[in-house]
Amino acid sequence: MVNKYYEEALEIHKESTIVLMHCDTILYLTEGPIVPKNKVRKLGIRSTHGHVDIPRLLDAFVNCVFFSIYVESVFKPERALRRALILLERFFEEADENSDKLVLFRSMKDLYKAISQNKICTVLSLEGAEPIQESIFLLRIFHRLGIRSIALTWNERNMLADGVWEQRTHGGLTRRGVEYVKEMEKLRILIDVSHLSDASFWDLIDIVHSPIIASHSNCRAICNVPRNLTDEQIEAIAKKGGVIGINFAPNFLVSKGKASIDDVVKHINHIVDLVGIDYVGLGTDFDGISSTPVGLEDVSKLPNLTSKLLEVGYSEKEIKKILGENILRVMKKLWID
Repeated sequence: MVNKYYEEALEIHKESTIVLMHCDTILYLTEGPIVPKNKVRKLGIRSTHGHVDIPRLLDAFVNCVFFSIYVESVFKPERALRRALILLERFFEEADENSDKLVLFRSMKDLYKAISQNKICTVLSLEGAEPIQESIFLLRIFHRLGIRSIALTWNERNMLADGVWEQRTHGGLTRRGVEYVKEMEKLRILIDVSHLSDASFWDLIDIVHSPIIASHSNCRAICNVPRNLTDEQIEAIAKKGGVIGINFAPNFLVSKGKASIDDVVKHINHIVDLVGIDYVGLGTDFDGISSTPVGLEDVSKLPNLTSKLLEVGYSEKEIKKILGENILRVMKKLWID
């Protein structure tokens, strides 16, 4: 899917700091309910399955990836901690095997080190707080292990908040949720509102002081599903100085039919028109989605999106913001040494 802007797009990728705000690749490093044994992958080996591995990240000149720890529903709540630690250990094993290409993020100096050494910086996140298991001490331990971003819920209700599957109840943050949000801010853990119910989102907005992100969410005005953000939510995230990472899941891009790169651009355009160029980034949700838009079949195809952005009139400066500079602004605010 190469157009006349493709070579220019590649040059922009080489010159940019590219950050993907949400990928579920860690789930594919070990066998589990979602991943059968024959689908388990190695980070350092190019695969024909899934969406992300180191060779394909390098193809697209990606500098930094938020890798999520997602605990499958069958393990929640009692076995969530054990499963999260298994997934973390498998990631650490892969990171050690590929230390010549990966740097684990703990502060901004690690990202700068990775860029200077032509390596990929990996930010660890929790997608759903169930592994914390009602213990603020476990929250602190996960921070020590390298977790730098947490989505309070997946789609379900947990001890902190309601997820998007619980919209009917209009339930927001629990008292423990409020306590944990305050502790996350003290620890400088980036709070992710993707998967929160509307009521929980607005509760969070009322108490949080730091920038927040929606790491992999789109625009409800274009595709009316609960996982997407209303215009009012997009505006609230922008007022906090945060960023929305565009999700490539077709059912969050279009109401029906196949999705394309044009649909991804529509959601980018909507956010830019609503709040400006400084509040949109790339979430992707690679390895967390079963299909992708045509032309974005895996991470190596990201230059196709940049080509399309050039074609529709975005400047190089604007594209660099979308590719990574916007989320970098948030990272610097929270994690500067």
